[in-house]
Amino acid sequence: MNPATALARVLVDELRRCGLREAVVAPGSRSTPLAMALYAAPDIRLHVRVDERSAAFLALGLAKASRAPVAVVCTSGTAAAHFHAAVIEADESAVPLLVLTADRPPELRGTGANQAIDQLKLYGTAVRWFCEVGVPEPPLPPMARYWRSLAGRAWAQASGTGGGTAGPVHLNVAFRDPLVPDGPSGAGWDLAGRAGGAPWTRFDAAAAAPAALDLPWTERGVVVCGDGSYDPAPLAELAETAGWPLLAEPSSQARRGSAALPAYSYLLESPEFLAGRRPDVIVSAGRPGLSRGQLAFLRGSVPGWPGPARRHVVLAQGPGRWADPGRSATDVAGAVRLTGVPAGGAATRGPGRWLGSWRAADAAAGAATGLLLDKSDALTEPRLARDVAALLPDGALLWAASSLPVRDLDQQMGARGGLSVLANRGASGIDGLVSCAMGAALAHQAAGGGPAVALLGDLALLHDSPGLAIGPDEPRPDLCLVVVNNDGGGIFSQLEQAAFAGPFERIFGTPHGTDIERLAGASGVPYARICAPRELAGALAPGQGLRLVEVRTDRAAGAALRAELSRAAAAAVRDAVS
Repeated sequence: MNPATALARVLVDELRRCGLREAVVAPGSRSTPLAMALYAAPDIRLHVRVDERSAAFLALGLAKASRAPVAVVCTSGTAAAHFHAAVIEADESAVPLLVLTADRPPELRGTGANQAIDQLKLYGTAVRWFCEVGVPEPPLPPMARYWRSLAGRAWAQASGTGGGTAGPVHLNVAFRDPLVPDGPSGAGWDLAGRAGGAPWTRFDAAAAAPAALDLPWTERGVVVCGDGSYDPAPLAELAETAGWPLLAEPSSQARRGSAALPAYSYLLESPEFLAGRRPDVIVSAGRPGLSRGQLAFLRGSVPGWPGPARRHVVLAQGPGRWADPGRSATDVAGAVRLTGVPAGGAATRGPGRWLGSWRAADAAAGAATGLLLDKSDALTEPRLARDVAALLPDGALLWAASSLPVRDLDQQMGARGGLSVLANRGASGIDGLVSCAMGAALAHQAAGGGPAVALLGDLALLHDSPGLAIGPDEPRPDLCLVVVNNDGGGIFSQLEQAAFAGPFERIFGTPHGTDIERLAGASGVPYARICAPRELAGALAPGQGLRLVEVRTDRAAGAALRAELSRAAAAAVRDAVS
């Protein structure tokens, strides 16, 4: 056994012992030892993608849905650079990734050798840990102990079991020729791990239990849940117990229960409603930021308010990591423990005037926007988001693109349990969303979950069209890719740039004229187009495998409808509080 093969087999075996069950490989020569070791490894499901960026985002989706580290492997050179966007998203969203980049040995670096670039600390501060593994050389048995220890540390750093926050880890692995197995040379070397398949190093995950903050109860509190991989149950329970409105983004998984307000974003746009409703305390978790109104509420920059909430408790994602975009946090804690709650809990007494007023305004806004959406039989983008979220059964997964789809969901999705909503809201990029959705669906269904749907825009599809290119032997999810085709960047029509009619269409709207049906056909993905709401249930029905469903809309009409929805909600809220 040559050194390159030995290193790869030991590294993969130790990661398997730690718990690695999914790995993604982008083909290349220098990464041959790692690719072949993963191909032969028991208990590891292997995925192969021809495009490194798609491979990295597939791994990100797998890890985001499973909440367990996933390995992604590439060859040396610019291949490693294509992982960078997924690494950044994994960092910002605290998603565990094991990034294994093959490299040329030191003697070939800086010499003009083929595919040799500087890969040391390539991803900067976006990784929890970087390690230059070193070139494997005999004698190998002493090296095996180092490789196994290193794999254990990489696993702990990525998963957060080492006491930090989960996220990406980068191992740069240099190989000399030969790169393929070359027979039994080295036979008798002891490269084995611990007895009984145990990992080389164990970590006590319970050692990093978060400290709880005692928080005195007040009626005028609000719970805000942004995107994140945290457990939403304690936040939903906190809102119920305290009798506080729960303002939960779709991908927080917390939009459920009687305290959740589905139309909250319309309330935060209403000066009439917010006047006199400055909270005493806000408890926020995750990464809020889907609307300007939400950020203004957290900052306290609301007309008539003397400033932010008297107390704003931010729940940390991990050591040294918390989201406070408004710089209004007064406390950072691992958890909250309410004190002084009325006997039996505030919720058992029925909603007080505070929560009752929020509920009444939320119901009014929801009813007004619902009537407007149902006024015609057109399958508009806001109605599509509402209906997709409502039609999916319990146990389903919904992946939402990071721009308009997740915002339409935020405004139109009702409060419900049983549905997992995921989105890349760490860096909120358009990168790799097709591959991420596929990875999430594969992990979701491997764990016994139900059908999966991705709600994407046309530019998101085009940006990751290589993600549709899947080999015939690769695992495929039961996933419906619902693509809203408004021939360009619809989100810009909601922004100030739309007022500049001259340059707008070319440099912001960016119409592309792509035939989505032909694109799907070129990748062998079944295609359908739907035009009316009544056709949606059949398109989403489970058991149809991977397919693409196109919904054509008009950007200008979509912007006008969203403005009309805001006006209708504002009028309804004014009537509710008058």
